[in-house]
Amino acid sequence: MTDIVPFLKSLVSVSGLSAYESPVARLIEETWKPLVDEVSVSRLGSLHGLKKGRAKSPLALRPSAHPSIMIATHMDAIGLIVTQVIDGFIHLEAIGGIDPRILPGTPVIVHGRQDLPGVVVMPPMKTLPEDQRDGAIGLPHLLADVGLLPSKVTSLVRVGDLVSFDTQPVDLAGETLSGHSLDNRASVAALTVCLQELQGKSHVWDVWAVATSQEEVTLGGSATSAFDLHPDLAVVVDVTFGKGPGANGWETFPLGEGPTLGWGANLHPFLYKKFKELADRLEIPVAMELVPLHSGTDAYSIQAAREGIPTMLLEIPMRYMHTPVEVISIKDVQRVGRLLSEFISGLQLDFISTIVWEEEAQE
Repeated sequence: MTDIVPFLKSLVSVSGLSAYESPVARLIEETWKPLVDEVSVSRLGSLHGLKKGRAKSPLALRPSAHPSIMIATHMDAIGLIVTQVIDGFIHLEAIGGIDPRILPGTPVIVHGRQDLPGVVVMPPMKTLPEDQRDGAIGLPHLLADVGLLPSKVTSLVRVGDLVSFDTQPVDLAGETLSGHSLDNRASVAALTVCLQELQGKSHVWDVWAVATSQEEVTLGGSATSAFDLHPDLAVVVDVTFGKGPGANGWETFPLGEGPTLGWGANLHPFLYKKFKELADRLEIPVAMELVPLHSGTDAYSIQAAREGIPTMLLEIPMRYMHTPVEVISIKDVQRVGRLLSEFISGLQLDFISTIVWEEEAQE
């Protein structure tokens, strides 16, 4: 199996905030081009890679085309945006869900008229309003400092400029990796593993490899790509909460012990059954992840696109989600890629006709 770590490190070493994904999209496109037959970009900036199947089928939802499966992995990341520049210090607002407690001391890149390295800082406690002096400092009181004179900062940084994390990827013990934006670049890497493995496999179905835009803010990339591509099936790959300090309940999962399979109304029970059977056959450890309501992922928008698309959710356990030091297991990334490639290569022409929604599908 190809070592995916160098590619994954490159993914978390470039920017690509929600709605501004171009830097990371270019990197993904360069890597996917040799692995797919066609590459295109949607009107909202999602990247579409088509790997064609080998046979046509009258059983697809679109009788004139191959049956198709869409594998969706969002490539956008959380970050910050400039709201004001006062006395050489840069005021910030969040893009996506950011806990301001983790920001002070974080290295960042301010993407102004030129990229400027900086750090998120907070003013002296005694200068804050009294009701802000205890506990975590809120984002309105945090600033980015790029170390330049005020006049220079004003000439280089404008309201609306982006600010991305600049923590470097770090290899940890136990084949784990730490870095920013592993949510959800780890899943992009898993999909890339899938595409690499499909080079040596025959598959009947067309495969749409999709790196979606705007998942962290609107789900707009997945909704529009699902409508445009009109796949017969969809699998969303994302991250979930890994077990760690203060996170050991039923909603969290251990790193290195395999991905999770989503089970709930946002997902198709028949697809859960098929992925569980396949994982057991391949001896890939998996865990059931209960998703009673909104999954909080692209699965939510894809499932309800057009007339409805049978959708499954695979997730990679990750510690410290939405921080600059997220941690994942490389084994879990590889396992997801293999599970996807085996599922795709095993899809038969009549698979669509076998799908039913029933309570017994889990059994």
